[in-house]
Formats: sequence, structure tokens, C-alpha cells
Amino acid sequence: MAATAVSALYADRAGLRLYPHVFTSRQVDLAPGGTSLYLGAPLLSVLLVGVLLWWRRSRPVVVAVALVGLCTLFPVAPAAAIALFTVASRCDTRTSRVITAVGLLLIPLCLAVEGAFDAPHMAAAISGALVVLGSVGWGLFLRTMRERALRAERESELNAVQARLREREAIAREMHDVLAHRLSLLSVHAGALTFHPHAPAEQIRQAAEVVAVSARRAVEDLRQVLGVLRTPLDPDTTGGAEPPQPTLGDLEHLLTENRGAGMDVEMDMRLTRAPQPDDFTSRTVYRIVQEALTNARKHAPGEKVWITLAGAPGEGLTLEIVNTLREPMPRSAPVGTGLGLIGLAERAALAGGQLTHGAEAGRFSVLAHLPWAA
Repeated sequence: MAATAVSALYADRAGLRLYPHVFTSRQVDLAPGGTSLYLGAPLLSVLLVGVLLWWRRSRPVVVAVALVGLCTLFPVAPAAAIALFTVASRCDTRTSRVITAVGLLLIPLCLAVEGAFDAPHMAAAISGALVVLGSVGWGLFLRTMRERALRAERESELNAVQARLREREAIAREMHDVLAHRLSLLSVHAGALTFHPHAPAEQIRQAAEVVAVSARRAVEDLRQVLGVLRTPLDPDTTGGAEPPQPTLGDLEHLLTENRGAGMDVEMDMRLTRAPQPDDFTSRTVYRIVQEALTNARKHAPGEKVWITLAGAPGEGLTLEIVNTLREPMPRSAPVGTGLGLIGLAERAALAGGQLTHGAEAGRFSVLAHLPWAA
């Protein structure tokens, strides 16, 4: 910076000015030897500029105003350019505009005070305007780039947070669908053991076996679902294959399991065999049936359930699950939160379909329409 200031000083003495000055056509003596304000004490001006630039980050506006003012007396335009750049890159837009206006308005003021509008003075005025506008423009550009980088970083963090929230919601739905089914089966058989302690030993053995199997499978399902939390998002970095998810082919096993728990379930499936629905739609159908059977077992124990599944490629899938309601509801019947049905509606929406449910004429029905690409 000192070398730049000295170079600017000698260039200014040779008539090459970067910013118009006052008192260039008349001398102001500071000492009997005739040293002028304009030409005297070059080292002092360089030292003053260095001190001011030292504070440009903590006091950018004050330093910029001081150095722009000094430009009208000494050849310190390079230092003023640095100060203007600092203001534009660190301060708000309104402050940058005010400082820019100050730097530009001093140019015609210097010309008016000096009363000279010849070619050298006009060249100094043009170069001064370019120094002010260039320094501020470059500072604004860098500030804009920095703000964009910060904004992109914040958006990236927000997207990561939203992705984690979506993953947690998916895990919560999966845990609800899987564990609610297993635990409701366990509850039915455990309740049977409680209310029929004098049942034949064979029935007690079978019920106890079902309880043990349901508990073991519930633990296995819980491990699979929680395993998602330990699975990296990048499939190339996964430590192992993702556990298989149930699809339409597993519906028969699901129905057999529920019939074994004492449910009366009737299934009517009318599907075109080829091509099969995509995995997500197929898994959605399975989860809807699973949740509907769980709700029927909890809120309408002992009542019959009808399941109808029909569709064809290009026409879509229609799934209807109906169960009769017991009137009046027993006092011991569990009160649901409705989160399972809300989760089913969200699953259907994610698959591109829709799901409705409601009770009417002593029956509760769940009706879902899902797409099936041709």
C-alpha cells in the first residue's frame, strides 16, 4: 500500500491524477521554506493513510469518508478505492449508496472550487468517477456472491433437515403399520389365555405358541424398521441389502395369520396378472390391508371383514375393506387416535391415489384408488 501511495504521489506530481484536487493552481505555504500543502509531507500522508486503512474493517464508513475527503488534497485515490470497496462489501446497500454519492459529488465540487475545466482536470474527474464506481461495484459484486453462498448453504441445511423429517415420518408410518399389527395379534391371544385359564392344555399351548411367534416377529420387524436409521442415504455406501418389503404376493400370508388369530376374513381378488403394479403401489396395498385388519381386530372384534381388490393396467387398482360394527361398542374396546388412517391416506397420496374411510349403516369401510401404469 505504501508503494502504491508513493507511486500515485509521483504520478500526481507529473500531472497524472486519479482524482481531482483543490489548491492545485495556488500554493498554501506551511513553512518559511515554501513547502506547499499539496506537495509537502508525502511520508506523512502515506503514514496517515496506513493508519486509516488499519481501521477500515471496524470503522468502514468513517475511514471511507476520511480517505475520499483526503483525495481532494493528496494523491491517495488507491487507499480511497480500498476503503470504498470495504464499505460496499461489508455494509448495507443504503450505506454504500450514500458513500458512493459522497465520492461522486466531491468531483464536481473540486472542479467548481478550482475553477478549471481543461483537459487534465476533466481527465482527473473521469478517472475519479471510475475509481469510485469500480471500487463500489466490485465490492457489491463480492458481497452478492458471498450472500448467495450463504443462502445456498442455508438452503442446503434446510433441505437436509426436511429430508431427515421426511425420513422420520416414513419410519414412524412403518413402525405403526408393522408393530400395531403384530402387537394386536399378541394382545388377542394373550387376552384369550387370561379369560380362559381352564382351557384345554392343547389350546393353551397353541395360544402360547402364537404369542411367542408374534412377539419374536414383532422384535424382528422392529429391528428391520430401526435399521433404516443406520442405513446411509447413498445406496452405494450401504453395508448390506435392505430387508425385503411385503407386497401383493404376501397378502395370502397376512390373511392366514389373521385367520389364525380368530378373524373371519373373506378376500375377493380380481386382478390382471401382467404386468404387475410397481413395488411402491404393491407395498401400499399391503399396508392398507394390514392396517384395516388391525383396526377391525381392535374396534370390531369377532366381526366379519370383506376385502375386495380389483383392477387392471391402465385402469388402476380399487381396494375396498368393509367390516361390520358391533352395537353398542364394548367398554373395553380400545380408543384409537386415528393416526393409522391418516397414515394410510398419506401413503395413498404418495402413490398418486386417494383413500377415504367412514362408518355407515353399521359398517366401517376403507376405500382406496391407486394408479396402475399400463
